Amino acid sequence: MDAGLLYMQRCLDLASCGAGKVAPNPLVGAVLVHNEKVIGEGFHEKFGEAHAEVNAITRAEKSFPHLISESILYVNLEPCSHHGKTPPCTDLIIDKKIKRVIIGCLDPNPLVCGKGKQKLISAGIEVADGILETACRELNKYFISFHEKQRPYITLKWAQSDDGFIAQKNYLPVHLTNSYSDQLVHKMRAEHMAIYVGGRTVLSDNPKLTVRFWKGKNPIRVSLDTKNTFKTNLNIFNENAETYLFNYEKYEDHENVKYIKIDPSKNYISQILEFLYKKEINSLLVEGGAGSLNDFIKCNVWDEAKVFISGHQLKNGVAASAIPGKVVCEETIFNNRLITALNL
Repeated sequence: MDAGLLYMQRCLDLASCGAGKVAPNPLVGAVLVHNEKVIGEGFHEKFGEAHAEVNAITRAEKSFPHLISESILYVNLEPCSHHGKTPPCTDLIIDKKIKRVIIGCLDPNPLVCGKGKQKLISAGIEVADGILETACRELNKYFISFHEKQRPYITLKWAQSDDGFIAQKNYLPVHLTNSYSDQLVHKMRAEHMAIYVGGRTVLSDNPKLTVRFWKGKNPIRVSLDTKNTFKTNLNIFNENAETYLFNYEKYEDHENVKYIKIDPSKNYISQILEFLYKKEINSLLVEGGAGSLNDFIKCNVWDEAKVFISGHQLKNGVAASAIPGKVVCEETIFNNRLITALNL
């Protein structure tokens, strides 16, 4: 593999270490190279803290300060050119007189979107972009979808029996995934900023919606309680995470529970997504139940589906949705199968 591709792949590997820790910011890794030798590398480690380029340059300064101006900086996403919680990375790159910058993909954020690249070029720095672009966009699909579609990236997730049922009769819950699949689901939760379940699921399952089988931050819990019938002893009200309850009657703001009133004459999904977009929540995991999943599919408001299929048969019950979109992957997790489909 070409050395430049290897360095960009290293950026992606570093960037992925920030998963679940930097949202709504993107995952970014940076590698500083002098004469085919890495002299500094870093990634965006935590929201509000130093960006990848800063960390890479800071580490290079400890041992190779005299080589920085003659080095090439690889970064999987266009360096920022605006003041946010930290100063623009482009200013630091220019100040250190780095001679060349290789970018994986441009930043779709309107505050950047080519401005970072142009600022570097205007300062006399050689810039190239589009290196491993598909992989770079895939890594930051939540961030990119948020800016390009102006809504969170939406992952549908459910488990079903081998004969196509998601629950028993009368919506009685049934556990269909094994412990390894459960860990993977909790990893998904940790990587999404918010998680949605419908009101019927809250009442029938009383789900915790936490990442107790994985290390990470619990997602914001989101549900629809049109008439405010949820009792406060339900798990969705505990202090493990913030909760947004959309309803038709009231606005109220408690310590960790927010009631958000929506218009019953309008589509509830579009109203929820608009609110989440304004809150800069860039990813939403929809875990059900069947009615909610069908609503998202019918509205064609989803990006990815993760479907766990058990080897068990229920014979009857609540039917699962037909797997939508294009199936792109099928994996075996002991006695479960995991199917991934994309809305292309």
